[in-house]
Formats: sequence, structure tokens, C-alpha cells
Amino acid sequence: MTAVFDTAAYLKALDYDGPLDPTADTLRELHRRHLIAIPYDSSLNTARGEALWAGVDIDVDAVFDAVVLGGRGGVCYELNGLFLALLRELGYETGLFAAGIRQVDDSFGPDLEHVLGFVRLDGELWLVDVGFVGPSYLEPLRVVPDEVQPQFGTDFRVVRADTGHHVVQRRGRVGDWRAVYRFHPRPRAFADWLVPSPELDRFARALAGSGIVVRGRAFEGGQRILIGTRLVVVEDGTERLRGLADPEEHARVLAEILRKDAATA
Repeated sequence: MTAVFDTAAYLKALDYDGPLDPTADTLRELHRRHLIAIPYDSSLNTARGEALWAGVDIDVDAVFDAVVLGGRGGVCYELNGLFLALLRELGYETGLFAAGIRQVDDSFGPDLEHVLGFVRLDGELWLVDVGFVGPSYLEPLRVVPDEVQPQFGTDFRVVRADTGHHVVQRRGRVGDWRAVYRFHPRPRAFADWLVPSPELDRFARALAGSGIVVRGRAFEGGQRILIGTRLVVVEDGTERLRGLADPEEHARVLAEILRKDAATA
């Protein structure tokens, strides 16, 4: 029997017992704790093949049961869909944006590649995204053009592009600004991802054919992201990449990210 969405159980899973008033401080704390408590896991897309967005309008109760109570990870629309449901229960005004993620050649994926959320609070627009593997922001970002927003040794900002997009950028302790993803600042509906699109179809086929599984989770002040056998660690604004050639080490890291025993990860 599927458990029904329960705010108290959700907050317990996030290890949060602080104030519940819909304020910026509460939003920051819930966002960071969500990224620490619940991992991203793209292995779920393996069974979905090219039908990546078929379940984008999630059954909140079923996903709550599997992710929050069951302990599995999730993908963008599951994790952000759950989190927005929680925020609405707490009195926040929420909505959806769509984003195209920066590729290795600095181009961007299709605009509907990624599902993220936003909150309108005290006349300001905030980005909320607990469903992106990273590296990215651990706390919500205010959508104020060019405002530098430091977080745990990394700077973030939102800049406007000539295309009409807003671009989220990050800068560590070393290096220049680099894009995370871009989005149009207009609200979306889950139904937008269900409209046939050649661009999204090409993206889905490429992703399904790559066979690469990505998992990630935040830790205090940083993130760990496992891309196949490559581990990215972001800590205090410093980013390190290394390969995990030892299967036992890979299993340990994977288990830590997924919050499971190494034998069952």
C-alpha cells in the first residue's frame, strides 16, 4: 500500500525541526538539507529508455513513498516535484521553470532538458533546485541580475543573455565564471514536457544510448558526484576530479552517495 504524502514525515527525513514559517531562512535550510538527505540517481532513467519524461507529472504519494520513505534517489522532476509540494504545504508560492544544461563544449541542452522550481517570496523570485546533480547551488538563488551570491566558498550569479534566457553561473576559488544552466523566466506546466519535440527526442535517444549513470549528493558545504567511474568532489569552493579504478573504492563511494551499505548499493 502506497503511503500518503506527509509533511511531518518529510521534515523528519530531512532532519529538520526548525521554524516552519514561509521565510527565506526556512527556505534556505530546507533546500540545503534536502540536497544532503536525498541523492540524485539517473539509473532510474535506464528502465525508462527514451521515455524520460513520461512520468514528469508525478504521483506525489507514490514518489514520496519511494523516495522520502523508501530511501531511493530520484531525478529532477521527482525531487523538485516533491520539494515544491512540501513548500506549498508550508505556505510558499511556487512554480516550475525549464532549463537547458551546459554541455562540455559550453553549448546548452534543449530548454526542456531540466525541471526546476521557483518561489515568489516577499516580492522576490528565488530559484529552488534539489533535483540537479551539480556542481550547483546548495541554497536557493535570488533572481537578481548579476548579483554575486556566495555559498560555501563558491560564488553564484544569474545573468541575462541576448537570447532572452537567464544563465546561472558559478565560480570557485580558482577559475572564472562558468554556466550551470540557462532558463527562460516564464512559468511552465508539467504538460509542457509531454508535447512531442524532435529536440527532446534526440536528447533522450543520446542519453539512453550513452549508458552513463550519474549519482550525486550534497554534504556539509560541498557535493560529491559520481559520473560512471569519475568522482567530482566540491568542497569549500574547490573542485577535484579523479577516476575510481578500484571496484571496492567505487562501491564505497557509491554507497556513501546513495546512503546505503556498499554490498547493496
